[in-house]
Amino acid sequence: MFFRQLEYLVTLAREKHFARAAESCNVSQPALSAAIRRLEEELGVSIVERGQKFVGFTDEGARILGWARQTLAAWDGLKQEASISRRELSGALRVGAIPTTLPIMSLLSGPYLRAFPNVRQLVQSLSNEEIIRRLEKFELDIGVTYLEDEDLHRFRVLPLYRERYVLLARDASAIGNCVSMSWRDAAKLPLCLLTRNMQNRRIIDAAFRRAGVHPNVVVETDSVFALYSNVRCAEIFSIMPHSLLALFEMREELTAIPLVPELFRKIGIVALDHEPAAPIVAAIWKLTGQMDLSPHFDFVDADRRRV
Repeated sequence: MFFRQLEYLVTLAREKHFARAAESCNVSQPALSAAIRRLEEELGVSIVERGQKFVGFTDEGARILGWARQTLAAWDGLKQEASISRRELSGALRVGAIPTTLPIMSLLSGPYLRAFPNVRQLVQSLSNEEIIRRLEKFELDIGVTYLEDEDLHRFRVLPLYRERYVLLARDASAIGNCVSMSWRDAAKLPLCLLTRNMQNRRIIDAAFRRAGVHPNVVVETDSVFALYSNVRCAEIFSIMPHSLLALFEMREELTAIPLVPELFRKIGIVALDHEPAAPIVAAIWKLTGQMDLSPHFDFVDADRRRV
């Protein structure tokens, strides 16, 4: 029962609502509330501030919540270690990936599945900030994200590839069939970009600021697939990482044009830097370290960058 109580507590912290937490844990709300009250009685402290609805955690409760997360993570690790002794690593690998890496996640999930068929993979599209937050709260096992974040000194880091930014055009002849383009000239084109709350967009906006220009953004979206669709069907231009184009169904008339000066970001996997590492994380880390993703992205001609 003790681990279930901790699970209820962590779920309540995530959902911030008793009914939703109970539903997530597949129990009734009275059962969840009673279990948390028994935990408070066993520990001799008040954990949850109660009112007509969920209010939050007491100061003592917030500290206990941190231990609850660590305890559940350790329990998961123990079960994974036991599965290794049975010669069949099993459990769940919880992955948070920034949106621009989602199209290439299959390059990781495929090898993971073949190596560890009993490990279930849960992949979520999250911002860089949310990935860091959830890793720290033991709600994720690994993150696939940018490696330039200054907060990553608390994490193990494994580089995967460099994300290089290109201009995607439907009709290259409309811009003179150029083999490269400056950020200043790209700012004059009608552009479809990701929304401003996304790290990818902030990186692109910073590049335009360095060029001393403001881009002509006519469409904003939170979907990387919508970027491609707007170029393909609406004949709007877009700026995106070249790695995205590797797995899109590219038409002959679509052209990826290098932007100058070159803009790139390092992408890799990150995990909390603590010992012992969970067996699933350790196994995935070792397998990923043996992989080379760069050949999947060497699909463009050096002169025209045509797919």
